[in-house]
Amino acid sequence: MKISTNILRVFFICSMLCPLSALGQINMDSIKIQLLQRTKVGALVHLPDDYERSGKKNYPLIICFHGKSKSGNDLRKLLIEGIPYWISHGSKIQAASPEDGKTYKFIVVAPQSPSWGFRPSEVITLLNDLEKRYRVDRSRIYLTGYSAGGWSVVSAITESAAISGRIAAAVPMSVAAIDKKNLRQFANVARASTHCWYIAGSSEGRFMEDTRAYADSTNIYAPGLAKMTVIEGFTHHSWRTLYDPRTKPDGVHTIYEWMLQYHRVDRYQGKVKDQ
Repeated sequence: MKISTNILRVFFICSMLCPLSALGQINMDSIKIQLLQRTKVGALVHLPDDYERSGKKNYPLIICFHGKSKSGNDLRKLLIEGIPYWISHGSKIQAASPEDGKTYKFIVVAPQSPSWGFRPSEVITLLNDLEKRYRVDRSRIYLTGYSAGGWSVVSAITESAAISGRIAAAVPMSVAAIDKKNLRQFANVARASTHCWYIAGSSEGRFMEDTRAYADSTNIYAPGLAKMTVIEGFTHHSWRTLYDPRTKPDGVHTIYEWMLQYHRVDRYQGKVKDQ
């Protein structure tokens, strides 16, 4: 689908003029999450349309991490990219699982980092807060992010089994270079059986090379646990299309369908190689 740049410009200007209290009009609410004793960050939250009337039903959770240009303290910046863009334009974030054929509706949370991205300890705090605040299906927690947001995802799942063991699957896109320490810790992803779908563009240079290296680093320990898709001609610019609920980056599944194949009772069936 092609989106007029003029329409997008009008939407962006209007969103900048609207107070945060108006976010509900575009299917998202704003919350504050305490990360440290004196630090709170804002986040956009979307709950399924049947959340309030579904009793004790639990829902899959997607945490979507932004790139560097969307950092700061203005949540409206998050609306021009990633999953929040599609929610704000009326798309339903739901999919049929290839595993059981059932349709699942997602809780979506997009936190905003003040400067870059979220470190692993902060991702743990986010998870703990969201699990207490909402009816989250803890067997179906998914992470995704682009650029610096991809850095947040890969840093978290490689940091320790305490984090990766809570994540059913992850979709990191165009990942910014992770810390050297984490480069040596992909065995944590394999031991936790956290499935990953890495996506990058053929015209992204170092970002594509690093993203492929992270997929390969996982598969050294657990062959097939990570998959890699390279989008021809894609540059390090906008990931909006890849988050479209209709887009199938590999020609087979949307990222939402792909996520739903995995939940925390799953375990990698092959042998995990020692470091």
